[in-house]
Amino acid sequence: MATAIPFHRAVVADRAFAPERHGCGEPFTVHTRWIETEFVNEIPAFVPTDTGLDEDGESQGRETVVVEVGGKRLEVSLPASLGVATSPAATGAKKPKRKAAKKSGSAASGDALTSPMQGTIVKVAVEEGQQVEEGELIVVLEAMKMEQPLNAHRAGTIKDLTAEVGGSVSAGAVICEIKD
Repeated sequence: MATAIPFHRAVVADRAFAPERHGCGEPFTVHTRWIETEFVNEIPAFVPTDTGLDEDGESQGRETVVVEVGGKRLEVSLPASLGVATSPAATGAKKPKRKAAKKSGSAASGDALTSPMQGTIVKVAVEEGQQVEEGELIVVLEAMKMEQPLNAHRAGTIKDLTAEVGGSVSAGAVICEIKD
């Protein structure tokens, strides 16, 4: 299984990270952009050692499974030995019904644009009564030191705008209504 251990070993063995280990008496010179700007990556690419064979030397094969994470569909390749069927027909099972995915980003129901998470409003890009197009920026929400733009889910006129810069909102709080 691929891990970050070879990278961690290379970093702590680097002269800049551990100058006393190398007996050079140089000062500690690692900084926040050190990896991007100065670290010399000589770590070989990961090569899986799994032969894909079972105890009898037979090929295990791989199965591709489609999963949904955060509203996005991803294909995952797994060893066939895990017993995950890729098609319902192969197991005689009925095709599972797809559940609605929870979408990341702004939540919208009808006319309401709601906050997908708790945070602080750092920018309000519209005014009460303003006409907006679908996808146009409404507000920018900051949560966990990351900015999350909330865009219009439909075209219309901004009504009942409650967002103000510096104000806190909870998850599910209505930011505004977008009406025809």
